[in-house]
Amino acid sequence: MDDNQKWAQRLGYAGLIPFVLGAALVWVVSDEAYPYVTLALSAYGAVIVSFLGGIYWGVAFQQPQPQPRLWVWGVVPSLLAWVGVMMPPESGMVVLGAVLLLCYAVDRHLYPPLGLSRWLVLRFRLSAVAALSCFLGAAGA
Repeated sequence: MDDNQKWAQRLGYAGLIPFVLGAALVWVVSDEAYPYVTLALSAYGAVIVSFLGGIYWGVAFQQPQPQPRLWVWGVVPSLLAWVGVMMPPESGMVVLGAVLLLCYAVDRHLYPPLGLSRWLVLRFRLSAVAALSCFLGAAGA
């Protein structure tokens, strides 16, 4: 593993902290703190989903003749995340968890022809924990 992969792995795992902490806090906070915790988890999920879509714009910018599907898919996660964050937490977090899994499924299809296959194991791990956190947060909502 080269230094770039090590950094990506460390930062990726650190990025799971708000997911795991948020999912745990949904179950234990007081009624007064509950709306803030569910909003924090939903908003962070939406930010990460948008980030995952944005990767495709970055990849498209690097190519001399990018495929239009890269631009299109780059926007779709943000739109779906917006829907999820605007919903009540118990349903919105389910949407966000599902979109995280959808993003991974798309990555499994689009990463190999782009030469990004080496990132799929990390993407799977991060997506699994993030989606599970959203689903557990929704269950506690």
